[in-house]
This record gives sequence, C-alpha cells and structure tokens, in this order.
Amino acid sequence: MADSPDDRAARSKEPIYLRAVDLLSQICGITAAIFIVASVAITCQMIFVRGVLNHSTIWQTEMVVYLMISATLVGLPYVQRLGGHVNVDLVPLLLPQPARRVLAIAVQLAAMVVIGIMLVHGYEMWVAAFDRGWRSDSVWGVRLWIPYLALPVGLGLYLLQLLADLIAVLAGYRRPFGLEERG
Repeated sequence: MADSPDDRAARSKEPIYLRAVDLLSQICGITAAIFIVASVAITCQMIFVRGVLNHSTIWQTEMVVYLMISATLVGLPYVQRLGGHVNVDLVPLLLPQPARRVLAIAVQLAAMVVIGIMLVHGYEMWVAAFDRGWRSDSVWGVRLWIPYLALPVGLGLYLLQLLADLIAVLAGYRRPFGLEERG
C-alpha cells in the first residue's frame, strides 16, 4: 500500500519527529530487503556448494535463518508505517468518525503494551546471550547476541513507529486506520 500524492503532501507538513520516525522506518524497510536478498544469495551459494561441488556447508543454513528472522523483526516498523499489516476494516468502516478515532487510539495503545512487553523480554534475552557468551550449538558456533540483537532493535523501532502513529492520530495529522470520513 504505497502513499498517494495527497498522503505524501500531508506527511510533508507533519512535525519533524513524525517525519524522523518515518525515515527510520524507511531505513528499516531497506535493511530488511537487504537481509532478504542476502539470504537468497546465500541459499543459492549453498545449493551450488552442495549440489555442484558436493561439499558440506557449515554456516549457510544458520545464517539464512538468522537473516530471515532479522528481516521480519527489523521490517516491522516499515510495514506499520505503510499500514501493511493484515487487518479487517469492517468495524472501523461501520463506525462514525469519532468512534473510529477512539477505536484507533485503543488499538494503538493495546499494540504498544504488547510490543512493549515483547521488547522487555527480547532485551533481557539479548543481554543474557551477551553476558553469558551464548553460542549456537552448530559447527559454526555463532555468538547468539548478534542475531538476538534484532529483537530489541526491531521491536524498539516498531514501538517507536506505533507511538508516532498514535501521536499523528491524536494530533489530527493522520486519519484513524487511514480511512476517509464517511459521507
């Protein structure tokens, strides 16, 4: 769901902090795309090494898994910025604008609570992996704090985007659920 010219014009009039969060989310989307392309390239290299050269692989499978998980977590703010998460618009469409606004605020707050809890636990897991020197059980033995870093970074930036969306709706910069007012 790409921004229309009207949406882009409206966003250019938003306060700098909302535009800064949008820029961070855009960078997250680019980073997630790079992770996906890298995982595809590594998968192709792994197929070549196994199928053509008949050698075993050591790090490729694990790296692809970590890249895809990281792409998912780091890509969360970008998808939120675009409003690309799976949603059902039936209830918001049926509601008058004031009730739609209240629902949007309630949904944003509930999402922020859930993501906040996940962020705290993800951060604790990352710290534990770093402090205790956890390594994967594979031959590669990657230091787990490196892939686990995607948890606090991705969830933290996602929470930041949710907060920016909430502020934008509260301040009237964006429409609740991105829906036009009923006529």
